[in-house]
Amino acid sequence: MPSLPARLLLALLAGTALVRAQAPAAGTPAAVVIAPDKPFTLEEAIALALQKSFNLQIQAIARANAKDNVTIQEAGFDPTLTANVTRSLTQSALTTNRLDGTAAQGPRNDNTVMRAGVSLPRLTATNGTLSLSTNVSRGATNSVNSLFNPAYNNGVSATLNQPLLRDFGREAALTALENARLAFTIASTSYRSAVLNTVANTENAYYNLVASREALRIAQLTLEGNQRLLDENKARRTTGVMTDLDVLSAEVGVARARNTVVQREQAVRDAEERLMNQINVLSLDTRPGPVDFAPYGEGAPNFASSYKLAREFYPETLSQEQTIKQLELNLATARRNTLPDLDLIASLGYTARTTSANYGQAIANLPNDHGNNWSLALNYSLPWGQKADKARLRQANANLSSGKIRLEQLESQLMLDVRIAVRAVETNLVAVEIAQKATELATRQYEQQKARFDAGLSTSRIVLQFQDDLEAARNSELSAKLNLRRAVSELRRLEGTSLQRFKVEMP
Repeated sequence: MPSLPARLLLALLAGTALVRAQAPAAGTPAAVVIAPDKPFTLEEAIALALQKSFNLQIQAIARANAKDNVTIQEAGFDPTLTANVTRSLTQSALTTNRLDGTAAQGPRNDNTVMRAGVSLPRLTATNGTLSLSTNVSRGATNSVNSLFNPAYNNGVSATLNQPLLRDFGREAALTALENARLAFTIASTSYRSAVLNTVANTENAYYNLVASREALRIAQLTLEGNQRLLDENKARRTTGVMTDLDVLSAEVGVARARNTVVQREQAVRDAEERLMNQINVLSLDTRPGPVDFAPYGEGAPNFASSYKLAREFYPETLSQEQTIKQLELNLATARRNTLPDLDLIASLGYTARTTSANYGQAIANLPNDHGNNWSLALNYSLPWGQKADKARLRQANANLSSGKIRLEQLESQLMLDVRIAVRAVETNLVAVEIAQKATELATRQYEQQKARFDAGLSTSRIVLQFQDDLEAARNSELSAKLNLRRAVSELRRLEGTSLQRFKVEMP
């Protein structure tokens, strides 16, 4: 038999498996291998992030709990069965009254009672409850005064508990269930929001790694160019064409380029570890293979269509709309609670004729040979002044007003965010095009200046300046490409279209 720690570990693993089974599925292979020599795509990174994200696992548990709360509230409309069997024996030490009907020993009573009942489903139209119960009993005594010994009895009864004012009606009956359903919708929307954020964060981490590696490559190209210039200056110094100052200037250029390479290497490792942490890889020493920007060919976005998508799918506004519905239910409950608490309790029962035969005879006597009983009661309750109920009503009104204001705020912010995101994509599309032309110009200017230097018509200092200009142009182009991807990612997050873009299937 497994030890207690082993059983606990198995239970934990089973729970983790359940949560991961609820994780959204991305349209990528289940097994993703991360290796330095294997290309690592954005789709693979997102698939891993969706499978292993701690935040998504927590959100999945919260969503499952909200779903169970709906089941709990639905169970309140299920019938409840009850059963009870009681056997009791009472033996007195001596007779204290001639009416006891005993002489040799004290009174003795031996009773057996069997009860069964059912509480029927709540009456949703009126919020009333109806219960039925039956019992059969056997009583035996040593008293000679007893007419039936043993005495078998049987009875049935029905009880109705019906609120008439405060908790009357369908709305009162279904409030808790509707609240639970709205809470589940909110939890599902929050889970969708967490998925969108996870996708966006993974995109940004991936793009940052692409940019960091490209920046390192640019720095290495600059270092190689500066090193060649230094070697040429040293060779020309031996022939008297260059001076020590020219060599020193080239050495400074190499040192600066080497320092930039070291900084870029640090940035690459930081970006790799941030991406590995985002996709929850166990070892941060894992180094992903080649990464690259996916080509963007969708053109400039349209604000009207983007805003329409955002209005329909943005989780925060959808969640707030459901929250407002909850607040409306709370307000309706607070209004009802200002009414008096008036309940009608009615009961009707039949008791069979007592028999000395057996249980079966007692049951058979009930339909045609029985007694009856009934009762009606009204319970009334109203707090003096109703200060608490009136205060809760004011709070419910205020909370609903606050919720509506919050929705307006979210919608206003959403419009602003979409406008900014659309404008950012448009701007960066132009910026990428301009940056590419600037890089082409800087490349030609550097090549021309290097040719002049080789012909002895320029100095190493001027060549280094053009080399720096080329590096700056390349970095500007890289920055424009990175900003474009980030802007597109943010716009897709607001629209909710990143789920379709990466084929993410929600549970």
